[in-house]
Amino acid sequence: MKKSSIIRSVALGALLAAGAIAAPANAQDSIYVANNAYRTGPFSGSGIPIGDGMRDYFTMLNERDGGIGGVKINFEECETGYDTKKSIECYEQAKSKNTVIYSPWSTGATLAAIPRAHIDKIPILSMAYGLSASADGNTFPWVFNPPLTYWDGASIMVRHMANELGGMDKLKGKKLGLIHLDAPFGKEPIPVLENLAKKYGFELKLYPVAAADMQNQGSLWLSIRRDRPDYLYNQGWGAMNPTAVKEAIKNNFPIGKLVGVWWAGGDDDARAGGAEAKGYKSLNFNAAGTNFPVIQDIVKHVVEKGKSLAPKEKVGENLYNRGVYNSMLIAEAIRNAQKLTGKKVVTAEDVRRGLESLNISEARLKEIGMEGFAGAIKVACGDHNGHHKAYVAEWDGTKWTKGSDWMEPLKDEVRPLIEANAKDYAEKAGNWPKRTESCEKSS
Repeated sequence: MKKSSIIRSVALGALLAAGAIAAPANAQDSIYVANNAYRTGPFSGSGIPIGDGMRDYFTMLNERDGGIGGVKINFEECETGYDTKKSIECYEQAKSKNTVIYSPWSTGATLAAIPRAHIDKIPILSMAYGLSASADGNTFPWVFNPPLTYWDGASIMVRHMANELGGMDKLKGKKLGLIHLDAPFGKEPIPVLENLAKKYGFELKLYPVAAADMQNQGSLWLSIRRDRPDYLYNQGWGAMNPTAVKEAIKNNFPIGKLVGVWWAGGDDDARAGGAEAKGYKSLNFNAAGTNFPVIQDIVKHVVEKGKSLAPKEKVGENLYNRGVYNSMLIAEAIRNAQKLTGKKVVTAEDVRRGLESLNISEARLKEIGMEGFAGAIKVACGDHNGHHKAYVAEWDGTKWTKGSDWMEPLKDEVRPLIEANAKDYAEKAGNWPKRTESCEKSS
């Protein structure tokens, strides 16, 4: 191991051992926020930048503003290594410490937490991941997954194909391949893609990747070469993504026809392909780069003071900024809960109310230094997602650029699927807790 790597590992261990963000002396004067993390294992390449961005945003709020509404945020990571069993332990730890919100950071962990959180009354924020059907706030009052579901993403991928081909009618006879992690996360897009394939007449080919084979995709790409799909959608994460980019190049697949879900848009994912990765695409809902007041404040109050785990050159990369975005949603939910209740130190039930009436306008984004960083977000009682727009980001060889206009998901295709699957989930669960207050009454 290089000396610089050893020094960074020692520093990382010391900071994590200290709880990442030190808690105030009086815990009653702070708000505790728990977050699953995976800084180790085959998914760490994706988990580390997101964890760094999340942590740095809260540190910045503590350093610059004294927290939220005058209350410091006690943000703590629990290392899971992307293991669902470990995530359950982390959830129980978070519950014991009275977290006001729980971020599972994997679809498997989200599925494990949903039935527990409904009983324990802890809001789950699975930002653009997890169970797509949990967007139904009537059935899942304690789960929130803005700004998009995986079903929204899959429908936007189909819309992107149609835009490039010249219209939805041009999809007929085409072939779309789905490379996906053979896990709950990877399988999420399949139902909506199957429906859209039937409706628009294109063929769907599935290419599952076992977790153990993420860096060994040779046989899978032999199948892709045989099938010759017109487009490939990559529902990948961790070490799977850079491998897919390298294999596409190696197998002469047109790199511009390989489009990743928003979790396949890490800078290191694209860099893995070298110069030939120019043109690789990924769906996105936040901007990359440091040219935003919020990122500049993080640099000033956190990075330059040595309070960040992220190397300075990694600040502003796409997944780092995604972590910042996630923490912003939590912070705004807490701020909204304070406004609704008149309390400074809010509870988990207060934050659930804050999430359910979350309305982050363009004007508010500008106030918090995020103008142009992301789109406005609105969550409602019956809709805990919002099904907002995404765009196609394109790798220019060194950085992510905006490769398309913002696109709406095919909501008419997605919403009925969400309602049907939410109902099915509740029926299969048996004695599923119902909302104590109807959406009509709460609105």
